[in-house]
Amino acid sequence: MSIRHYSPRRNNRRGVTRNQNFLLALFAITTIVCEILYPLAHGAALTHLTIVTVYCAAAAMLLHSYLAFGKKFALLFGAITLIYSFGVEVLGVKSGWPFGTYHYDASLGVAIAGVPLLVPFAWVMMTYPIVIAARKVASGWAFLYGGLGLMAWDIFLDPQMVAAGRWHWKLVGPRSPFASAIPLSNTAGWLFAGMGIIAILNFVLPHERRKGGASSTLPDLFLAWTLFSGVVSNLFFFHRPGLALFGGFLDAAILAPYLFVLRFGRPDFE
Repeated sequence: MSIRHYSPRRNNRRGVTRNQNFLLALFAITTIVCEILYPLAHGAALTHLTIVTVYCAAAAMLLHSYLAFGKKFALLFGAITLIYSFGVEVLGVKSGWPFGTYHYDASLGVAIAGVPLLVPFAWVMMTYPIVIAARKVASGWAFLYGGLGLMAWDIFLDPQMVAAGRWHWKLVGPRSPFASAIPLSNTAGWLFAGMGIIAILNFVLPHERRKGGASSTLPDLFLAWTLFSGVVSNLFFFHRPGLALFGGFLDAAILAPYLFVLRFGRPDFE
C-alpha cells in the first residue's frame, strides 16, 4: 500500500488577503479624497478629478463584490450593470426617454453613440451599495427601495455635473425641486431606470457570501459618505441650501430602514 501526500486545493473562498485589503482601501480612499478636493478644483483639474473619482469608485465596488460574494457575483454584477446602463443611456441620448432631452460634454472622454464610456462605470459606482442595501431591507421589494435610492443619489449628482458642464439639458416642463437646471423627468427617469436595474440584479445575483469574505463596511461607508458629502458640499460650497436640505432629508429617509436592519435585523412580516 502506498501513502500519498495529500495537498488540498487552495480554497478560493477563504478570507481577504492583506494585499486585497490594501487595494480596496486605496481605491476607496482615493475616491473620497477626490470628492473632498472637487469643490476646490477648477478647469482641467476638475475634469481629471471627476474621471478619477468614477473609475476608482467603480473599481472599489467591483473588487468588493468579488471579495464579499465571489467571482460569479462580481462578473454578473459588472456585466449586467455596464450593459444595462449603457443601453439606457443610449436610449436617453437618442430619444429623450426616460430622463428627458440631454447630451454629454466631450470633456468626459471617449464616447460611443453619444454616451461616454465613463458613464456606465458611474452606474457601477452608484448601483452596488444600493443593491446591497435593498436586498437587506426587503428582498421582495428590493426593486422599489433600490429605485428610490438611486433617484435620491442622482438628486445630488445631476446639479453638480450640470454646473460643471459635464452634460446639458433641453429644459421642458417642470423642474426638479431646488434644481432649476434639471427637468423633473430626469428624477422620474432615475426612479424607473433604477427599479429596472435593481430588479434584474436582485433576480440574477447569487445571495451566498464568500467564506470569510469582506464585510459590508465599504458599501455602507459610501452610502453614508454620499449623504454627508451631498449635504455639506451643497450647503457650504455650491450655495444650494434648499437642495442640501431636500436631498439630505430624502436620502436620510431612504437610508433609515437600512440602518434599522443593520442595527436590529429585518422584521419577520415580509
